[in-house]
Amino acid sequence: MTLADQERFIRNVTRWSKIQPAIFHGHLAYLDFDKYGISNPPIYINVLRKPLDRLVSFYYFIRFGDDFRPHVHRRKMGDKMTFDECVAKNLLECRPEKLWLQIPFFCGHHPQCWIPGNAWALQQAKHNLFHKYLLVGVTEDLNGFINVLEAALPKLFKGAIKRFLTFSKSHVRKTKRKILPSEDTISKIQQSKIWKMENEFYEFALAIFRRTKELTLVNGNDLTGELTAQAVAQQKFFYDKIRPKIDKNGKKF
Repeated sequence: MTLADQERFIRNVTRWSKIQPAIFHGHLAYLDFDKYGISNPPIYINVLRKPLDRLVSFYYFIRFGDDFRPHVHRRKMGDKMTFDECVAKNLLECRPEKLWLQIPFFCGHHPQCWIPGNAWALQQAKHNLFHKYLLVGVTEDLNGFINVLEAALPKLFKGAIKRFLTFSKSHVRKTKRKILPSEDTISKIQQSKIWKMENEFYEFALAIFRRTKELTLVNGNDLTGELTAQAVAQQKFFYDKIRPKIDKNGKKF
């Protein structure tokens, strides 16, 4: 986003008052509301995916579409080249540079964020994830992510886990056809600097999410991914006695 677009977007979001609270959903790199003097910035949440899984899924998505809108014509429809074949030919759309997506989205709008393999961008993305996002989950545990969201923000997400488990379209969109990459392809991709950085960021986020889930939910360290609603852990803090006490006449005792 340009600076002008950032200002327009922030103005639009912060001045919206018809329906509150509101959830804004979309593909948007981290935007620092504080920089524009906004005293009531939004609460950021997000979900990450394993970097190579995301790239492979997108590669086949633009060729075969998904089960959400199966009749939409995607831009690579008819191209039957596999991801393995693409990597073997070193074509642009399957090179490691195409993995560089989750880091820049968490890094923000600085030009350095969007330079593949930029070490500063990785550190900035980690900083923003830890300090600016309430919760960042992972696609392989959406159940846990929604469980924690409901516990942390019941005003917005009360009943969300029940709906997720019972609603027929709760699943993430699924690509209609996808061929898993070979071990050789995986090995080649994982040797790249960009994959290592994106994977480092993913593992950083995963560790934080697992710890948050463990502290928030009963049996929160369960990593089986079983689709069940988990109870919220009991409150772990208490209020100590306050001194001095004040009676109804305003006198200390």
